[in-house]
Amino acid sequence: MKIAGLQKVTTIDYPGEVACTIFLHGCNFRCGFCYNPDLVIKDSEGEFSEEDVLNFLEKRVGKLDAVCITGGEPLMTLDLDFVRKIKDLGYKIKIDTNGSFPDKLREIISEGLVDYIAMDIKGDKENYSKIAGVDIDLDKIETSIKMIHSFGKYEFRTTIVDRFHDMNSVINLRKWMNEVCGGKPKRFFLQGFKKNKEGMIDSSFLKEEDIDEKFLRELKESVDEFFNEIEIRV
Repeated sequence: MKIAGLQKVTTIDYPGEVACTIFLHGCNFRCGFCYNPDLVIKDSEGEFSEEDVLNFLEKRVGKLDAVCITGGEPLMTLDLDFVRKIKDLGYKIKIDTNGSFPDKLREIISEGLVDYIAMDIKGDKENYSKIAGVDIDLDKIETSIKMIHSFGKYEFRTTIVDRFHDMNSVINLRKWMNEVCGGKPKRFFLQGFKKNKEGMIDSSFLKEEDIDEKFLRELKESVDEFFNEIEIRV
């Protein structure tokens, strides 16, 4: 496990909590519009040791409520002993995941090491591998969706990108998620693509149009009744 970065305070990454965010190196997906290409393609040593982070968290007990663990894809390398030490300090833990490591996710849930899960849903079934940039085992994705839905404290989220998503694809995504969950997913976010001039995995996305709030609201209205709660992030 390589720790790439530490955001010392955030009020938006964990709903309702004052948190910090730990970034881990590495991802098994190659989404062209990824904002963190350095976390994906560089095989460099982490900038922070586990000891550094734990020392920081010990000093912030009572000031921070929670710790978000993200990437990259954190479940690819996450050391569960590290997570246990964070839990022992009394923090709530949020995990961001792409859902491709259901066995690791099951272990974390069964040990009570996570309090909130955010899973990125890349798009509809038919275009999933295209969006992710690699061949995806959809059985693993569906297993994670079911597990997270049963867990109950979660959000699913999809980043809307013009070249991949339109009204029909979002409706197909809705149908698929309803089938996998066996009903309405609890919480779903549509978030708009924004160019990141500091770098993305595929530089062609610098020519992609940013997604505006109007289009996100149109998409939301088209699938609103099929989720218990659906919101947009601009």
